[in-house]
Amino acid sequence: MKQRAGYRHRRRSANLRYRAPRSDNRIRPEGWLAPSVRHRVDTTVSLVNRFRRYAPVTEVHLESVSFDSHSLSVGKQLGGAEYPNGTLAGTDARAHLLSARGRVCAYCGATGVPLNIDHIHPVSRGGSSRLSNLVLACAPCNQAKSSTPVSQFLADRPGLLAEILAQTRTPLCDAAVMNSTRLRLVKALGALGPSAHAWPGGRTHRNRTAMGLDKTHTIDALAVGDLDRENGGKIVRVPTHVLVVKATGRGSYARTTPDRFGFPRLHRARIKQHFGYVTGDLVHATVPTGKWAGVWRGRVSVRARGQHSITTSTGRINVSHRNLRLVQRGDGYAYDTRQESVSPPSEKSG
Repeated sequence: MKQRAGYRHRRRSANLRYRAPRSDNRIRPEGWLAPSVRHRVDTTVSLVNRFRRYAPVTEVHLESVSFDSHSLSVGKQLGGAEYPNGTLAGTDARAHLLSARGRVCAYCGATGVPLNIDHIHPVSRGGSSRLSNLVLACAPCNQAKSSTPVSQFLADRPGLLAEILAQTRTPLCDAAVMNSTRLRLVKALGALGPSAHAWPGGRTHRNRTAMGLDKTHTIDALAVGDLDRENGGKIVRVPTHVLVVKATGRGSYARTTPDRFGFPRLHRARIKQHFGYVTGDLVHATVPTGKWAGVWRGRVSVRARGQHSITTSTGRINVSHRNLRLVQRGDGYAYDTRQESVSPPSEKSG
C-alpha cells in the first residue's frame, strides 16, 4: 500500500513547480470555472483564432441561451409557489419514492422487506442523484446490480427494462455547462478583436422555421443572428459535409501505467518521440503482409521498440515504423467529417 501511495503521490506532484500550501477555505476568484468546463471555452477560443489565420473574420455571432434547469427537471413550466418549493418540498428523496412508487422493489417486486435507494444509471458510470434516476431496490437486488448498467442487468427482462427507463429523463449536465459558460464565452470571444454578438435562442428558432430547415447543430449555427427577411435576407445553401473537431489532449505526465489495483504495470519512457513519430500523430500505414495486411489510417501511439500502435475505425493494430507515413502532426485535436442529412431550405410564408 505504501508503494502504491508513493506512485500516486508522484503522479500528482511530478513536473509541478513548488507552491506554498494554501488554506482550504480560500475564495475562488470571480469568473472561476472548473477545469472540465473551462476547457470548452478555451477550445472554442482556440478554434476561432485558428479560423482567423485563414479567413478575414470581422464579426463573431453566437447563441447565448440560459436554461431553466428546475423546470427541465420537472418537465413543465413552473410558476407561482411551484417554482420555489420544488418536487421535494416538505419531504426527502426516500419518503417521496416510498409514497410515489410504493414499498416495492423495482427489480424483483418484493414487498415487506427493507428497501435501499438504487441509481438506475450508476454514479460510477456517470449517473447522477437526480430523482428520476433513483428507484427502490431490496438488498439482494441492490447488491446484485451494484455498478452494472441497468440495460445489462435487465437484459433478460425487456419489459421491465423499458418500464424503468421510461421514468428517467435527459441529464441536465449540458444545460448546467451552457449556463456556466455562456457569459464567459461571450467575454472571451469579444477580447479577441472581432466584434462578438450574442443572440437569444428564440431568434435562432424563428429564423430556422421561417426557412423551413430541420433542427441540427449545424443549421442552428447558420440561423444565429439577425436574418432580415423583409429585405430579402435568407439562407440559400446548407453544407452537405461538416468538419468535426474533438479535443484529445497532448498526452500525459504519468511515468507509470498502473493496473486495475493501482500498482505499476510498466514504466513509460521520458522520450516522447520514437523513430520520428509522436503519440497523437495522424499517419498512413501500408502493411504488405501479416495479420494486418492492407492500408490503414489513424492516430499512432508510439513504442520505443518501433512497433507502433494505430487506432483505426475497426480497432487497434500494430505496425512497424518503416511502414508508416506522416499525414499530420498531432496538435491536441482529432478531425473527422460527417454527412449532414438535411433538406434544402424552402422559405415559408406567414
